[in-house]
Amino acid sequence: MVKQIILASTPTGLPVPELGKPDSTFELKQVELPELKENQVLIQTLYISNDPAQRGWIASDVNPDRHYVSPTQPGQIMPASGIGRVLKSTSPSIKEGSLVQTSTGWTEQRVVDAKSVHPIPNLPGFKPSVFLGALGVPGLTAYFGLKDVCKLEEGQKVIISAAAGATGNVAVQLAKNVFKASKVIAIAGSDEKCEWLKKIGADVALNYKSSSFHSDLAAAAGPSFVDCYFDNVGGDILDTCLTLIKKNGRVAACGAISTYNGDSLVLKNWAEIILCRIIIEGFIVLDYYHRRDEAINVLTTAVKEGKLVISEAETLVPCPEFGKIPEIWMRLFSGKNTGKLVTQVADL
Repeated sequence: MVKQIILASTPTGLPVPELGKPDSTFELKQVELPELKENQVLIQTLYISNDPAQRGWIASDVNPDRHYVSPTQPGQIMPASGIGRVLKSTSPSIKEGSLVQTSTGWTEQRVVDAKSVHPIPNLPGFKPSVFLGALGVPGLTAYFGLKDVCKLEEGQKVIISAAAGATGNVAVQLAKNVFKASKVIAIAGSDEKCEWLKKIGADVALNYKSSSFHSDLAAAAGPSFVDCYFDNVGGDILDTCLTLIKKNGRVAACGAISTYNGDSLVLKNWAEIILCRIIIEGFIVLDYYHRRDEAINVLTTAVKEGKLVISEAETLVPCPEFGKIPEIWMRLFSGKNTGKLVTQVADL
């Protein structure tokens, strides 16, 4: 029998992470796993990725025809990417004992098809969890968002919101050190995060909670404005940035965490899109996953050359009590983490 955390009820506002309450969003269950079929593997979960997008996967108003994943229904396991150890394998390409990245979900062990498993390369000096963060989906999102969506070129200026987050901090470093932007303006939620961002590559880092934030952002963009905006938050910050983008500039719409728990998105400056012919392009990293090797090569090279610092870009939280996984996930929505938030449920 293995422990799993399932969706108990679909939340309409903030999820209730504590288990055992009348209004709990999640429930702990123990289940018997099926026997392996041909080309399947049994995974022991070690690390679980925490992502704001998971909130959308369990939303009550998710329309599967307009979403990139099928909505999770009550009674189903909570979906999540993770890293695990292969305990058993019926696939000739996946060896027992190897570390892999796959869709583990919130479960101690899981049987998955071998084709959905990606072996984790050895990177001396780093924990495998970095392949959930800077060298995983957030890193790929930062790379393709800058390269293909922002079309960032050397000498250009870019604003990046949620810059201390899993995707944002990688975007800051790539923009400055790999794409050679002339000015990287980072936005975060505390003075401490802003100081860290300046250490890793931001030319300017602004606390959006500051009373002078809007005027400081306008001053940082300057009279010539910026070429692109990498948007992780939506809401008021997106609305403000629309006034600071050059004619024919671009917005990479990556996330909208400000609206994930029920707040509405109001754009007062929508006319700027028309007046300045701004291109806003939404993107999902899954659309670029066939080019995963390209991004991993750029990211790992940047690490080796000192252009991408990942040692501080992770908040790793041990979780010896399996039922506390939802509470760790909810830290995403309090803005207290630096870099990628990862839950460790078992020892290497």
